[in-house]
Amino acid sequence: MSLALSTLIFEWRRYLAAVIALAVAGLLVLAFTGMFMGMAKSFTNTIDRSPAHIMVLPPQSESLFANSGGQPRRIIPMLYQHPDVAEVMPMNGSWANFSNFPKDGQPAKSDGVQVIVIDPFEGSVTLPNDFSEATMQALQEPYAIVLDRTVLAKLGVQVGDKAKMNGQTVNVRAAIDDYPSTFQSMVFTSRQTARLLGIIYEGPRVGPILVKVKDPTRAKQVVAELNAIGGGQFRAWTREDLSVANQGTMLKEGGISVILGFAVLVGIFIGIVITWQTLQGAILANIKEFASLRALGVSMGRLRVIIMELSFWVGVFGLIFTLALTAGVAGLAKMGGVPMYFPMWLCIFVTLMLLSIAILSGLFSLGILKKSQPADLLR
Repeated sequence: MSLALSTLIFEWRRYLAAVIALAVAGLLVLAFTGMFMGMAKSFTNTIDRSPAHIMVLPPQSESLFANSGGQPRRIIPMLYQHPDVAEVMPMNGSWANFSNFPKDGQPAKSDGVQVIVIDPFEGSVTLPNDFSEATMQALQEPYAIVLDRTVLAKLGVQVGDKAKMNGQTVNVRAAIDDYPSTFQSMVFTSRQTARLLGIIYEGPRVGPILVKVKDPTRAKQVVAELNAIGGGQFRAWTREDLSVANQGTMLKEGGISVILGFAVLVGIFIGIVITWQTLQGAILANIKEFASLRALGVSMGRLRVIIMELSFWVGVFGLIFTLALTAGVAGLAKMGGVPMYFPMWLCIFVTLMLLSIAILSGLFSLGILKKSQPADLLR
């Protein structure tokens, strides 16, 4: 075990403030970004978990969020011209007014909901991959709906209850997990039920189009060939590329980018100042030990290396604390129905940020070594 690591372990109380400062800085960035990314993912869950390999949007669309105006339904037969296309279906959705039938002592609740229309049969391109067999069978009943478990209390219903959507009675047949929504609650229903409720529009224009291909490994090539077939009438994306574009669009939103930028600046400032001051204080408290090392012939350059290694290990332990705190916050958020998502690029960014803060703090603290004079040991 190196001298720097053993010093940190045996005198951890002196360095605890620096570790906590780094953890708070990392948590600040991860929590804010994870919350906004989770909000974005809550809107695209049904696409990210769809069996579709390709999404087709209007030609000017840069992401799902920038998609507006819809596209002509005649695009669907054009997509079938490609021999690798197995199934094509438009992704139908609408808005509806949802209200419960209050029981004794229960308040009446009414709210706007986002209706997601799916085809509840095995292999359907609109059926999310994580829907169970029981959920699929429940949706096959006329007037049946499915809700995420986290919105049941918000809408004032339980599984088995009746409710009203746009004035018509529906039955809550099942509850699912991992589809929380910060804003409008999502309601899943079959295409048959959507027609009975009059909330599905099947006119000449459609929204995003889901495409399943016969060989998923050729999805990128099929995308390029479909775009060539379309001649600029639409834009095909692989599901993975569209997911990345959605994340980028979310971060480019003016208010969100300002908030995230502010969180990063505050986190860096807090991390550097507190870590720097803590390291300086800890080194100053051990100054006689460093003076003893110099008296034994250890060079000033070697002592600087020890300080920089010590700073690095402070950064590593700060990362560990960040992981623990973020896991706790994510768990609490999940209990409260708040979606959070931490993409890999975000974790890499925070890792590099915290290690950089720790190393910079170590560099700023090197000047204190000038006080480690061997002659001071004789006083």
